[in-house]
Amino acid sequence: MQDLTLVMAQLDPLVGDIDGNAAAAIEAVREARIEHGADVVVFSELFLTGYPPEDLLLRSAMESRLQQALTRMADKIARFAPETLVLIGYPGMRDGQRYNLAGALLGGHWLGEYAKQALPNYQVFDEDRYFEPGGTPLVIEHQGARLGVLICEDLWDGAPVRQAAAADADILVTLNASPFHLDKPAERERLFAERAREVAKPLVYVNAIGGQDELVFDGGSLVLEASGEVAVRAPFWQAGLMPVRFTPANGQWRPQAGEREPLPESEENLYCALVTGLRDYVNKSGFQGVVMGLSGGIDSALSLAIAVDALGPDRVHAVMMPYHYTAEISQADAAEQARMLGVGYEVMPIAPMVEAFSATLAESFDGLDADTTEENLQSRVRGVLLMAISNKKGLMVQTTGNKSEMAVGYATLYGDMVGGYNALKDVYKSWVYRLARWRNLQEPAIPERVITRPPSAELAPDQQDSDSLPGYDVLDGILERYIEGDMSAEAIVAAGFEAEDVYRVVKLVDRNEYKRRQAPVGVRVTLRGFGRDRRYPIVNGWKPGE
Repeated sequence: MQDLTLVMAQLDPLVGDIDGNAAAAIEAVREARIEHGADVVVFSELFLTGYPPEDLLLRSAMESRLQQALTRMADKIARFAPETLVLIGYPGMRDGQRYNLAGALLGGHWLGEYAKQALPNYQVFDEDRYFEPGGTPLVIEHQGARLGVLICEDLWDGAPVRQAAAADADILVTLNASPFHLDKPAERERLFAERAREVAKPLVYVNAIGGQDELVFDGGSLVLEASGEVAVRAPFWQAGLMPVRFTPANGQWRPQAGEREPLPESEENLYCALVTGLRDYVNKSGFQGVVMGLSGGIDSALSLAIAVDALGPDRVHAVMMPYHYTAEISQADAAEQARMLGVGYEVMPIAPMVEAFSATLAESFDGLDADTTEENLQSRVRGVLLMAISNKKGLMVQTTGNKSEMAVGYATLYGDMVGGYNALKDVYKSWVYRLARWRNLQEPAIPERVITRPPSAELAPDQQDSDSLPGYDVLDGILERYIEGDMSAEAIVAAGFEAEDVYRVVKLVDRNEYKRRQAPVGVRVTLRGFGRDRRYPIVNGWKPGE
């Protein structure tokens, strides 16, 4: 038997763009055949619709558009790669039921379809809403190798893996759209190695790349030997075609060792996730670029660096909007960072507008003490200015609030929460500092003083975040346990935190759900981000200690 060259197509489809995704698949097969002599090309899960298509699956035209794309692919690929087997993901209606499918195409004919058996219905997944589970394996023989086809959660479940092995598959091939969260690459590899060893079969894992609303996909497609050792690891955060050669020996197929991209460090991986999420959201939505407020603080500074790395300086516009309480060093640091990164930059003092609002409200507020209302006016004026620039110039407003602040409501509705996307939405404040320091190690992008000075909203004289919140190390420790760990207040206190801090923080988290429902979407990078991942009622009578 001859060797078998399998190419992993790690690409970035656009959700809903069936024609565009089909065209990209056709071109990828052409390139894989010409550049690598591909015998097999494997795409990611639901490639033709992009992942996750959500309620687009319910559109009446979905099935007819997919059938047209499948017919077009069969016709065109048969002309230039008739001997190349293509495995690609798409949804489909069969006997009145909808399935998450992987189709096998060869020589202009669709040889068979595999229906995903394990449908995830946890965290960000709700596939039970859309699909029926399959029940039978699909093994395709091609050039002497028997390929057992699987889809994503089938690997995590395990039973479909054993079923494919029992059906005499030589190589397990898995189509995936596995969303990123911190430390997930290593988690995946441990599990996949266990699966390969369990059935003594080599395993191919092809992942998607790119961002889709809150989700990001990190790539890192893999080939593992039957022993669980990594033979090939594709780059993370980079689209492309990755070949691997399988060689028959002693009745088994073994992958030849090839490129093995190292697993990224946590800071690098997280930063790349934020850059990818923002880049794809802006580009796929058709914005010219982004505009954002640059305050001289750490959150906006990191957000600016992310935006420049995602889009380039020519597509990023920063605006400093000082008021009476804005420190001179904040203005100087913002100007310095804009110069360092080469972005468009302007200064718009907001005092005249705040004072005009205050004068208009004076009679209504007569006899009432000043409070956070006056502070919020400053933030809301800034939001109005940024949205005006957005409307006029076709730039999306990028907001800059971190997860720690969003959790406890340390943000202003219709003020600093105004915008289209927030790269830091799922990033705790302690990680904001870690990422800023990591980014500066690559190349200076943030003035050092921005990282070292105490954080402040600068909405009142001498204001610091610590005036109204616990220190961020304490705050983040409580939040991680309450949000990701679902721990009760009592359990968090028992873990060593002050009861007063714990009860105050969890009450703030619960009370500010209404704000988060009105916040922009942002990259999901933890096990439980605010959004599709954590669905709490806005109005409820739950007691925070329970």
